[in-house]
Amino acid sequence: MNIVARYRGALERSVRALWNDGRGKILLVIAVGWGLSMGTRMVYPVLLPHLRTAYGIDHTTAGLLVTVLFVAYAIGQLPGGILADRIGERTILIVSALLAGGTLALVTTAGSVAVLFATTALFGLAIALYAVARYTVLTRLYPDNLGAANGATAASADAAQSVLPPLAGVLAAGLSWQAGFGFAVPLFLLTALALWLIVPARTDDDESGVDDDRTDENAAADDSTSNPMSDALVALRRPAIAKGALVYALALCIWQAFTAFYPTYMIEIKGLSPSLAGVLFGLFFVLGIGVKPLSGGVYDRIGARRSLFIVTSVSGVALGLLPFVDAVWLLVVITALISALLGISTIVESFLLNPLPENVRGTGFGVVRTVAFLIGATSPALFGAAGDRNLFDEAFLSLGVLAGVALVVIALLPDE
Repeated sequence: MNIVARYRGALERSVRALWNDGRGKILLVIAVGWGLSMGTRMVYPVLLPHLRTAYGIDHTTAGLLVTVLFVAYAIGQLPGGILADRIGERTILIVSALLAGGTLALVTTAGSVAVLFATTALFGLAIALYAVARYTVLTRLYPDNLGAANGATAASADAAQSVLPPLAGVLAAGLSWQAGFGFAVPLFLLTALALWLIVPARTDDDESGVDDDRTDENAAADDSTSNPMSDALVALRRPAIAKGALVYALALCIWQAFTAFYPTYMIEIKGLSPSLAGVLFGLFFVLGIGVKPLSGGVYDRIGARRSLFIVTSVSGVALGLLPFVDAVWLLVVITALISALLGISTIVESFLLNPLPENVRGTGFGVVRTVAFLIGATSPALFGAAGDRNLFDEAFLSLGVLAGVALVVIALLPDE
């Protein structure tokens, strides 16, 4: 009972720390925008069967579509980070939401496979702009509670990913695949308005949610004598950051392949109905609502190496067991264990952000995310090719092996 009370007290203190001093409403609207971006991105795996039917494409081409989405998302990280450093986070967050709504509308009007690929790439670039800016806002808002703040924001993505893809699946089945994407367009526009009304033009390190006395332009001018890209690359050459970035890339390879083809794998290999496969896919993200804040809090308490070892071990073992499990109740258990994978990004992102110099934090983190997501983006296409060769089971086993490689790198991280 004392243990429960202690953890409940810690949770209450963490919530108060996140909400105090006017920061809570800023965190909330940023989290909503992030959740919408990530939730809509995860609509693609659920709608892949519909897109395959509509356009007559095979698994390899479907996997390539997801790869294009993630490649575009990766490429957009760096300009998003640079622009966040130069012109301020609020502007980039608003632009991202507006562009995401516009490009998603174009996806629904795609009349050919080529246009579908092109508009998907544009959507990936649009939501990429949001990513780094929301991280740099959090580092200023919560210098002492970054893990918890990052976890809370990341949990909003999992909440959206547990709701929006199943909703898209229902709309696609009942109406059309275009409706499965189109419902999110007005939500992006409303989010852009909320960001404009609530997020300050520049968030100060010391003042929670208040505008900095300096304008964005003056802040950028203060750093005009330095080369942000050069300074960022110098910071990224630190051994600890390089190892953390490698763990990040490996985790993204696993996550992107898993999420791209989990629903398809459940339907075609495990024999589940599309609705049940969608429920299990949603369960994966529902559990992330708890996994990510918990992982962020654990990171704040025990550091990156030990917390990463826990979540990577659990998810890696579960991925290795997945091909050998067929009973629905066991698939539920395995899926729940695999959801520990969602905690890796929360931990490693916080670990990478803290040591980066403030004046190049967006640029440096943008470089890391661009490289890591580009590496990770190769996995859906490879997974799709494996599926066309009836090697889905072997492909999932390979994800467990990648988790083992990540554990080796994690063991080399410094003990904080």
